[in-house]
Amino acid sequence: MADNPWNENPESPDAPAKRDGNNGKEWKLIEKLVLSLGIEQRRARRWGIFFKLLTFFYLFLLLGLMVPNDWDKSTRKPGEKHTALVDVRGVIADGEKAGADVIVTGLRKAFEDEDTSAVMLRINSPGGSPVQAGYVYDEVKRLRAKYPETRLYAVISDIGASGAYYIAAAADEIYADKASLVGSIGVVTSSFGFVGTMEKLGVERRLLTAGEHKGMLDPFSPLDPKELQLWREVLETTHRQFITQVRNGRGDRLKDDPILFTGTLWSGEQAVELGLVDGLGSAGYVAREIVGAEEIVDFTPEPSPFKRFVDELGVSIGRTLASYMGLAGAGLR
Repeated sequence: MADNPWNENPESPDAPAKRDGNNGKEWKLIEKLVLSLGIEQRRARRWGIFFKLLTFFYLFLLLGLMVPNDWDKSTRKPGEKHTALVDVRGVIADGEKAGADVIVTGLRKAFEDEDTSAVMLRINSPGGSPVQAGYVYDEVKRLRAKYPETRLYAVISDIGASGAYYIAAAADEIYADKASLVGSIGVVTSSFGFVGTMEKLGVERRLLTAGEHKGMLDPFSPLDPKELQLWREVLETTHRQFITQVRNGRGDRLKDDPILFTGTLWSGEQAVELGLVDGLGSAGYVAREIVGAEEIVDFTPEPSPFKRFVDELGVSIGRTLASYMGLAGAGLR
Protein backbone atom coordinates (compact mmCIF):
# COMPACT_ATOMS: atom_id res chain seq x y z
CA MET A 1 0.00 0.00 0.00
CA ALA A 2 1.32 3.46 -0.90
CA ASP A 3 2.19 5.87 1.91
CA ASN A 4 -0.64 8.15 2.86
CA PRO A 5 0.62 11.65 3.79
CA TRP A 6 -2.37 12.18 5.96
CA ASN A 7 -1.79 8.90 7.68
CA GLU A 8 -5.39 8.25 6.89
CA ASN A 9 -7.35 5.87 4.81
CA PRO A 10 -7.85 7.76 1.51
CA GLU A 11 -11.24 6.26 1.30
CA SER A 12 -12.18 7.72 4.68
CA PRO A 13 -14.82 10.47 4.36
CA ASP A 14 -13.05 12.51 7.10
CA ALA A 15 -9.82 13.04 5.15
CA PRO A 16 -10.98 16.01 2.98
CA ALA A 17 -12.34 17.81 6.04
CA LYS A 18 -9.02 17.46 7.82
CA ARG A 19 -7.19 18.76 4.78
CA ASP A 20 -9.53 21.74 4.60
CA GLY A 21 -9.01 22.39 8.34
CA ASN A 22 -5.22 22.39 8.02
CA ASN A 23 -5.36 24.64 4.98
CA GLY A 24 -7.58 27.08 6.95
CA LYS A 25 -5.05 27.23 9.76
CA GLU A 26 -2.24 27.88 7.28
CA TRP A 27 -4.22 30.72 5.67
CA LYS A 28 -4.99 32.26 9.03
CA LEU A 29 -1.31 32.13 9.90
CA ILE A 30 -0.43 33.77 6.58
CA GLU A 31 -3.12 36.39 7.13
CA LYS A 32 -1.73 37.21 10.58
CA LEU A 33 1.76 37.57 9.15
CA VAL A 34 0.53 39.91 6.42
CA LEU A 35 -1.41 41.99 8.91
CA SER A 36 1.63 42.16 11.21
CA LEU A 37 3.79 43.29 8.30
CA GLY A 38 1.22 45.98 7.45
CA ILE A 39 1.14 47.23 11.05
CA GLU A 40 4.94 47.34 11.21
CA GLN A 41 5.08 49.24 7.92
CA ARG A 42 2.57 51.80 9.20
CA ARG A 43 4.57 52.21 12.41
CA ALA A 44 7.75 52.61 10.43
CA ARG A 45 6.10 55.29 8.25
CA ARG A 46 4.84 57.15 11.34
CA TRP A 47 8.26 57.11 12.98
CA GLY A 48 9.80 58.21 9.70
CA ILE A 49 7.44 61.20 9.51
CA PHE A 50 8.15 62.02 13.16
CA PHE A 51 11.92 62.02 12.71
CA LYS A 52 11.64 64.06 9.50
CA LEU A 53 9.55 66.68 11.31
CA LEU A 54 12.03 66.64 14.21
CA THR A 55 14.90 67.18 11.77
CA PHE A 56 13.10 70.14 10.15
CA PHE A 57 12.38 71.57 13.61
CA TYR A 58 16.06 71.46 14.58
CA LEU A 59 17.07 72.99 11.25
CA PHE A 60 14.66 75.91 11.72
CA LEU A 61 15.84 76.28 15.32
CA LEU A 62 19.48 76.42 14.24
CA LEU A 63 18.63 78.99 11.58
CA GLY A 64 16.85 81.04 14.21
CA LEU A 65 19.86 80.89 16.51
CA MET A 66 22.11 82.09 13.67
CA VAL A 67 19.99 85.22 13.16
CA PRO A 68 21.36 88.16 15.20
CA ASN A 69 19.03 89.22 17.97
CA ASP A 70 20.28 92.78 18.32
CA TRP A 71 18.69 94.20 15.19
CA ASP A 72 16.51 97.21 15.71
CA LYS A 73 12.78 96.91 15.13
CA SER A 74 12.39 99.90 12.81
CA THR A 75 12.46 100.55 9.10
CA ARG A 76 15.02 103.34 9.44
CA LYS A 77 17.43 104.23 6.69
CA PRO A 78 21.15 104.76 7.35
CA GLY A 79 21.97 108.39 7.99
CA GLU A 80 18.51 109.32 9.26
CA LYS A 81 18.48 110.66 12.79
CA HIS A 82 16.35 108.87 15.36
CA THR A 83 15.52 108.70 19.04
CA ALA A 84 17.06 105.57 20.54
CA LEU A 85 14.79 103.67 22.93
CA VAL A 86 15.71 101.30 25.76
CA ASP A 87 12.93 99.74 27.82
CA VAL A 88 13.03 99.20 31.60
CA ARG A 89 10.05 96.90 32.03
CA GLY A 90 9.19 94.81 35.07
CA VAL A 91 11.02 94.11 38.31
CA ILE A 92 14.65 95.24 38.32
CA ALA A 93 16.57 92.10 39.20
CA ASP A 94 19.49 90.04 37.97
CA GLY A 95 18.47 87.66 35.18
CA GLU A 96 15.20 89.51 34.46
CA LYS A 97 14.21 91.65 31.46
CA ALA A 98 14.97 94.72 33.59
CA GLY A 99 18.31 93.42 34.85
CA ALA A 100 21.33 95.71 34.74
CA ASP A 101 23.13 93.67 32.08
CA VAL A 102 20.19 93.94 29.69
CA ILE A 103 19.61 97.66 30.22
CA VAL A 104 23.30 98.57 30.08
CA THR A 105 23.82 96.59 26.86
CA GLY A 106 20.98 98.47 25.20
CA LEU A 107 22.21 101.85 26.45
CA ARG A 108 25.72 101.29 25.16
CA LYS A 109 24.49 100.39 21.67
CA ALA A 110 22.08 103.32 21.68
CA PHE A 111 24.78 105.86 22.58
CA GLU A 112 27.31 104.33 20.16
CA ASP A 113 24.97 104.52 17.15
CA GLU A 114 26.04 107.42 14.93
CA ASP A 115 22.44 108.27 13.96
CA THR A 116 21.18 108.63 17.54
CA SER A 117 19.90 112.13 18.29
CA ALA A 118 19.01 111.31 21.90
CA VAL A 119 18.48 108.26 24.07
CA MET A 120 15.23 107.55 25.87
CA LEU A 121 14.69 105.19 28.80
CA ARG A 122 11.03 104.13 28.76
CA ILE A 123 10.28 103.00 32.31
CA ASN A 124 7.42 100.85 33.54
CA SER A 125 8.72 99.26 36.73
CA PRO A 126 7.92 99.17 40.45
CA GLY A 127 11.63 98.94 41.28
CA GLY A 128 13.67 96.07 42.61
CA SER A 129 17.29 95.47 43.50
CA PRO A 130 19.18 98.59 44.62
CA VAL A 131 22.39 96.95 43.41
CA GLN A 132 21.06 96.45 39.86
CA ALA A 133 19.60 99.97 39.83
CA GLY A 134 22.93 101.34 41.05
CA TYR A 135 24.78 99.58 38.22
CA VAL A 136 22.50 101.19 35.64
CA TYR A 137 22.70 104.62 37.32
CA ASP A 138 26.51 104.57 37.26
CA GLU A 139 26.61 103.43 33.62
CA VAL A 140 24.20 106.18 32.59
CA LYS A 141 26.48 108.76 34.23
CA ARG A 142 29.51 107.30 32.44
CA LEU A 143 27.81 107.28 29.03
CA ARG A 144 26.53 110.82 29.44
CA ALA A 145 30.08 111.95 30.20
CA LYS A 146 31.48 110.01 27.23
CA TYR A 147 28.84 111.29 24.80
CA PRO A 148 28.11 114.82 26.12
CA GLU A 149 26.23 115.83 22.95
CA THR A 150 23.70 112.99 23.35
CA ARG A 151 21.02 113.73 25.92
CA LEU A 152 19.18 111.04 27.82
CA TYR A 153 15.51 111.28 28.73
CA ALA A 154 13.56 109.05 31.11
CA VAL A 155 9.88 108.56 30.31
CA ILE A 156 7.71 106.91 32.98
CA SER A 157 4.54 105.21 31.76
CA ASP A 158 2.41 103.40 34.37
CA ILE A 159 4.92 103.38 37.21
CA GLY A 160 8.48 104.45 37.89
CA ALA A 161 9.03 103.84 41.58
CA SER A 162 11.80 102.93 44.00
CA GLY A 163 14.74 101.45 42.05
CA ALA A 164 13.11 102.47 38.77
CA TYR A 165 13.09 106.11 39.88
CA TYR A 166 16.69 105.62 41.08
CA ILE A 167 17.59 104.89 37.44
CA ALA A 168 15.44 107.74 36.09
CA ALA A 169 17.23 110.23 38.34
CA ALA A 170 20.38 109.75 36.27
CA ALA A 171 18.70 111.14 33.13
CA ASP A 172 18.97 114.71 31.87
CA GLU A 173 15.19 115.10 32.11
CA ILE A 174 12.27 112.97 33.32
CA TYR A 175 8.78 112.91 31.81
CA ALA A 176 5.67 111.07 32.94
CA ASP A 177 1.93 110.88 32.37
CA LYS A 178 -0.22 112.93 34.71
CA ALA A 179 -1.55 109.69 36.25
CA SER A 180 1.78 107.82 36.40
CA LEU A 181 2.97 106.61 39.80
CA VAL A 182 6.31 108.21 40.69
CA GLY A 183 8.63 108.19 43.69
CA SER A 184 8.75 105.68 46.55
CA ILE A 185 12.24 106.86 47.46
CA GLY A 186 12.81 104.42 50.28
CA VAL A 187 14.07 100.94 51.12
CA VAL A 188 12.00 98.02 52.33
CA THR A 189 12.49 94.46 53.50
CA SER A 190 9.92 92.04 54.88
CA SER A 191 9.57 88.55 56.29
CA PHE A 192 7.34 86.51 58.62
CA GLY A 193 7.66 85.24 62.17
CA PHE A 194 6.50 81.68 62.88
CA VAL A 195 7.65 81.31 66.49
CA GLY A 196 4.16 81.26 68.01
CA THR A 197 2.89 78.85 65.38
CA MET A 198 5.76 76.45 66.04
CA GLU A 199 5.08 76.52 69.77
CA LYS A 200 1.42 75.66 69.19
CA LEU A 201 2.43 72.77 66.94
CA GLY A 202 5.07 71.57 69.36
CA VAL A 203 7.92 72.04 66.88
CA GLU A 204 11.40 72.70 68.28
CA ARG A 205 13.73 74.96 66.28
CA ARG A 206 17.37 73.81 66.15
CA LEU A 207 19.54 76.48 64.55
CA LEU A 208 23.33 76.04 64.68
CA THR A 209 25.58 78.89 63.53
CA ALA A 210 29.24 79.87 63.57
CA GLY A 211 29.16 83.63 63.94
CA GLU A 212 27.05 85.55 66.41
CA HIS A 213 24.63 86.99 63.85
CA LYS A 214 24.76 84.35 61.09
CA GLY A 215 21.14 83.42 61.71
CA MET A 216 20.00 87.05 61.83
CA LEU A 217 16.26 87.58 61.26
CA ASP A 218 15.59 83.84 61.08
CA PRO A 219 11.75 83.66 60.81
CA PHE A 220 11.59 80.60 63.10
CA SER A 221 13.51 82.20 65.96
CA PRO A 222 12.49 85.04 68.32
CA LEU A 223 13.42 88.52 67.09
CA ASP A 224 16.66 89.77 68.65
CA PRO A 225 16.59 93.57 69.32
CA LYS A 226 20.32 93.85 68.62
CA GLU A 227 19.97 92.13 65.25
CA LEU A 228 16.92 94.24 64.44
CA GLN A 229 19.00 97.37 65.04
CA LEU A 230 21.82 96.06 62.84
CA TRP A 231 19.42 95.41 59.98
CA ARG A 232 17.84 98.85 60.38
CA GLU A 233 21.29 100.37 60.00
CA VAL A 234 21.75 98.46 56.73
CA LEU A 235 18.43 99.82 55.45
CA GLU A 236 19.25 103.36 56.56
CA THR A 237 22.62 103.22 54.81
CA THR A 238 21.02 102.05 51.58
CA HIS A 239 18.36 104.75 51.91
CA ARG A 240 21.01 107.45 52.32
CA GLN A 241 22.76 106.19 49.19
CA PHE A 242 19.45 106.37 47.31
CA ILE A 243 18.77 109.93 48.50
CA THR A 244 22.29 111.05 47.57
CA GLN A 245 21.96 109.71 44.02
CA VAL A 246 18.56 111.34 43.55
CA ARG A 247 19.88 114.68 44.80
CA ASN A 248 22.93 114.38 42.53
CA GLY A 249 20.75 113.61 39.53
CA ARG A 250 17.96 116.13 40.10
CA GLY A 251 19.93 118.91 41.75
CA ASP A 252 18.07 122.10 42.66
CA ARG A 253 15.02 121.03 40.68
CA LEU A 254 13.88 119.11 43.79
CA LYS A 255 11.63 120.89 46.24
CA ASP A 256 13.12 121.28 49.70
CA ASP A 257 10.60 119.02 51.35
CA PRO A 258 11.55 116.07 53.62
CA ILE A 259 8.45 114.18 52.50
CA LEU A 260 10.23 113.46 49.21
CA PHE A 261 12.32 110.72 50.82
CA THR A 262 9.71 108.99 52.97
CA GLY A 263 8.84 106.30 50.44
CA THR A 264 5.66 108.07 49.35
CA LEU A 265 4.19 107.62 45.87
CA TRP A 266 2.82 110.53 43.85
CA SER A 267 0.96 110.97 40.60
CA GLY A 268 2.88 112.37 37.64
CA GLU A 269 1.13 115.71 38.08
CA GLN A 270 2.18 115.92 41.73
CA ALA A 271 5.70 114.78 40.85
CA VAL A 272 6.10 117.77 38.52
CA GLU A 273 5.24 120.14 41.37
CA LEU A 274 7.76 118.41 43.67
CA GLY A 275 10.55 118.52 41.10
CA LEU A 276 10.71 114.75 40.71
CA VAL A 277 9.60 115.06 37.07
CA ASP A 278 10.36 117.79 34.52
CA GLY A 279 7.18 117.59 32.48
CA LEU A 280 4.20 115.55 31.33
CA GLY A 281 4.39 113.55 28.13
CA SER A 282 4.66 110.12 26.50
CA ALA A 283 7.59 108.53 24.69
CA GLY A 284 6.18 109.70 21.35
CA TYR A 285 5.77 113.23 22.65
CA VAL A 286 9.36 113.37 23.91
CA ALA A 287 10.77 112.02 20.62
CA ARG A 288 8.67 114.40 18.52
CA GLU A 289 8.54 117.59 20.57
CA ILE A 290 11.60 117.49 22.84
CA VAL A 291 14.22 115.57 20.85
CA GLY A 292 12.97 116.55 17.39
CA ALA A 293 13.58 113.05 15.97
CA GLU A 294 10.16 111.40 15.70
CA GLU A 295 11.52 108.08 14.43
CA ILE A 296 12.03 105.81 17.45
CA VAL A 297 14.51 102.94 17.17
CA ASP A 298 14.31 100.24 19.83
CA PHE A 299 17.72 99.17 21.16
CA THR A 300 16.33 97.00 23.96
CA PRO A 301 18.16 93.64 23.77
CA GLU A 302 15.89 90.71 22.97
CA PRO A 303 16.37 87.18 24.32
CA SER A 304 17.77 84.62 21.92
CA PRO A 305 15.28 82.76 19.69
CA PHE A 306 15.98 79.58 21.64
CA LYS A 307 15.21 81.26 24.98
CA ARG A 308 12.05 82.79 23.52
CA PHE A 309 11.01 79.36 22.28
CA VAL A 310 11.65 77.76 25.67
CA ASP A 311 9.77 80.54 27.48
CA GLU A 312 6.81 80.35 25.12
CA LEU A 313 6.80 76.57 25.36
CA GLY A 314 6.75 76.79 29.17
CA VAL A 315 3.88 79.30 29.08
CA SER A 316 1.97 77.12 26.63
CA ILE A 317 2.41 74.02 28.79
CA GLY A 318 1.35 75.96 31.88
CA ARG A 319 -1.78 77.25 30.17
CA THR A 320 -2.65 73.79 28.93
CA LEU A 321 -2.26 72.28 32.38
CA ALA A 322 -4.28 75.09 33.95
CA SER A 323 -7.03 74.60 31.40
CA TYR A 324 -7.00 70.83 31.93
CA MET A 325 -7.26 71.26 35.70
CA GLY A 326 -10.01 73.85 35.40
CA LEU A 327 -7.82 76.71 36.63
CA ALA A 328 -7.80 78.81 33.47
CA GLY A 329 -10.05 81.43 34.99
CA ALA A 330 -8.36 81.53 38.39
CA GLY A 331 -6.53 84.65 39.49
CA LEU A 332 -6.06 87.21 42.18
CA ARG A 333 -9.01 89.41 43.00
